[in-house]
Amino acid sequence: MKLRRLIPALFIKNGLIVRSERFSCHQVIGNVINEAKRYNEWNVDELLYVDISREKVYDARRDDHRIKSFTSIGEIVDAVSRVCFMPLTFGGGVRSIEDVDLRIRTGADKVVLNTGAYEMPGLIPEIAGKYGSQCVMISVDYRVLDGAPILYTQWGTHNTGVDVVDWVKECESKGAGEILLHSVDRDGEAEGYDIDTIGRVVSRTSLPVIACGGAGTVEDFEDVFRQTEVSAVAAGNIFHFTERSYPRAKRLLLREGIDVRK
Repeated sequence: MKLRRLIPALFIKNGLIVRSERFSCHQVIGNVINEAKRYNEWNVDELLYVDISREKVYDARRDDHRIKSFTSIGEIVDAVSRVCFMPLTFGGGVRSIEDVDLRIRTGADKVVLNTGAYEMPGLIPEIAGKYGSQCVMISVDYRVLDGAPILYTQWGTHNTGVDVVDWVKECESKGAGEILLHSVDRDGEAEGYDIDTIGRVVSRTSLPVIACGGAGTVEDFEDVFRQTEVSAVAAGNIFHFTERSYPRAKRLLLREGIDVRK
């Protein structure tokens, strides 16, 4: 049986890690490199970074012998990869194969696409053809409208009108290798995961699905693992604000009989 994963998700805005709430409110948490080092010490299963910067201006707000400032996302990926010794996934702003090349060349193992996958239909098969499907993670950002989960793009602001299940199946047919299912409405709310939508999507695709958005306690991880066949669970805020929360969450899940990686 394939072991399930628990993945820290970190969001970068203008060169700094931020706490995200419903994709619209962002609180600065810390430095991208220091966070990577911390998770590396915890031996996490995988590390997921998503660049949500709109201006694409990067500044760590200091530049000394310990904390280096950055001028581009390529510099950030390169710096993170030098201290990250687990699988590294980078997303945000991927609109072309050249964007993918940059992230892979500077140390990422996989890339995440949201708007780029929707607006450029040929991008998924192009990436899969060059790097393999395992390199392509699709971030399916969604809101539930009148009982139906609908795909959103452009930082969660654009309603595409596309049903999430239909979109996941289309991405699968084009060569995607993994789905990051991210609830916009639950992002940063700490009210638990959207079990209904997660279960629905997992049952309709053969791709690994990572659930994201809603973790408030470690028991929320247990709930989604027990109630769905999701392959992995991602979270951000809970790991930022609770001391040694990642290793404690792993111990709880293992104690409760959840088949996560040790």
